[in-house]
Amino acid sequence: MPEYNIAVVARAVAEAVPDRDYFVHGEVRLTYADMQDRARRFGRYLVDQGFEVLRERSELASHEIGQDTLGLYLHNGAEFLIANLGCFEARAVPFNVNYRYVAEELTYLLHDSGARGLVYHSTFAETLADVLEGTTGPRTLIQVPDASDNPLLPGATWFDDALAASDPDPGVEPAPDDLYILYTGGTTGMPKGVLWRQADVYVSALGGRNRNTGDEWPDLEAIVRVAIKGGKSRVMPLPPFMHGAGQWPSLTGLLSGHTIIVPEVVERLDPASILEAVEREAATTLVIVGDAFARPLCEAIEHGHHDLSSVATLINSGAALHADTKARILELLPGRMVIDTLGSSETGSQAQEVTTSVEGAKTGSFTATRTGAVIDSTRTRFAVPGEGDLGWMVQRGRLPLGYLGDPEKTATTFPIVEGERMAVAGDRAQLATDGTVVLHGRDSVTINSGGEKVFAEEVERALMHHPAIADVVVCGRPSERWGSEVCAVLAFHDGQDPGDDELLAEAGTHIARYKLPKVLVRCEQVFRSPSGKADYRWAAEQVKGA
Repeated sequence: MPEYNIAVVARAVAEAVPDRDYFVHGEVRLTYADMQDRARRFGRYLVDQGFEVLRERSELASHEIGQDTLGLYLHNGAEFLIANLGCFEARAVPFNVNYRYVAEELTYLLHDSGARGLVYHSTFAETLADVLEGTTGPRTLIQVPDASDNPLLPGATWFDDALAASDPDPGVEPAPDDLYILYTGGTTGMPKGVLWRQADVYVSALGGRNRNTGDEWPDLEAIVRVAIKGGKSRVMPLPPFMHGAGQWPSLTGLLSGHTIIVPEVVERLDPASILEAVEREAATTLVIVGDAFARPLCEAIEHGHHDLSSVATLINSGAALHADTKARILELLPGRMVIDTLGSSETGSQAQEVTTSVEGAKTGSFTATRTGAVIDSTRTRFAVPGEGDLGWMVQRGRLPLGYLGDPEKTATTFPIVEGERMAVAGDRAQLATDGTVVLHGRDSVTINSGGEKVFAEEVERALMHHPAIADVVVCGRPSERWGSEVCAVLAFHDGQDPGDDELLAEAGTHIARYKLPKVLVRCEQVFRSPSGKADYRWAAEQVKGA
């Protein structure tokens, strides 16, 4: 079966539908031809700045990278997608930067990725300047103007100037082995760079297979034929592009002939702006993340008067969508379809759950893709339908190479089961008698709050910076608004008990605000196991009703 670099597929699609709108954001409208021109100019700029392939894939271990990297420190917008595709054209590797990071987190990420460059919105210039002061950080800085009107950082170049100064020919030919990196979280609480070959991520996550049969596309001609028919799909990804939940639908659209629509307000979830864009641009598909996105949208629909007749499908990923929320969506938008997708940065698409008004709202039961499967609790064999064992959801087939710089974590997440390499992202699951997958949730102490992954250990470390805290355990609890919310159980040194505001202010200098606990519970002593490990079940009991 032939393998493809994402840039090569994008070129073929653009040649077939050059005048079709690819990206719409307010007054910004880019056709497929426009996208190609800008991306290739951006790629040439990177090549002229010295971005290169240092070692080919065949010379590297699975956790190693031999290409220069570029961080995308941006809100949703055309620049994110242009820079992404431009990197592929230049054989550079883009990686996502969470724009909520404080300086300490950003410093770690830039060091871990070995970033040679960074493209960023002006609103983040102040945080970036703090990180760059006194360091040998990224050598290529490309700044995107925005409403902040922050001046150009020393040594940086304006995004449009970089394009204008470059020819639309990078002068290099991309390869299927070129990398794609998506940063996620790791067991230590620090983000991990998931290393994908472009040929693999295209198939597993970006539309590189027939959705009906699961077969990979046999050639570029077949890909182009599908893209030509894709003009009716007008997709609005609402999650930030810095997450796979927002980035993957946008790249899938690029490679499938779709139009991608972005609401005018991108700094936050703004239901009014979203519904206005849906009506104005006749969006057919909305991509959301759990109840944190769905509930505000439902409220806006109930109180608004927008024409939403174009919407046919809502796709949910990244967080659970409760059955009552699905029912509310289908009541407000009768005749539509809600699709829950199961996957992760380490797996691509694994399973889905389709809900319509006909069969009624449900949640937690998925139909696996051809490559999705369940293994037993011991990770030694495939699960048997109906056996009742609480096993692990896995992905087979085209998988990531591993985690950047972490061979141990790579070996743990990608074990060999019955002679086949698997991706075990951490979802506990059972295989029902009828072959459907019953999902029970993440085994780790990850807290999924509003579609954002928050790691308990990372929050614990941030809180422990306050000198009054003797011990702390962080856990999640159910939340109607966020799906789950971060809670902390704290014990203090004798005679000390600072207020919540003081504790959160200190922690907020070490982690992003969305990671901060929404509930702080005090206790005389944090309960731990004899080995010193935190008892998260005990912590969960403490925060009930607090």
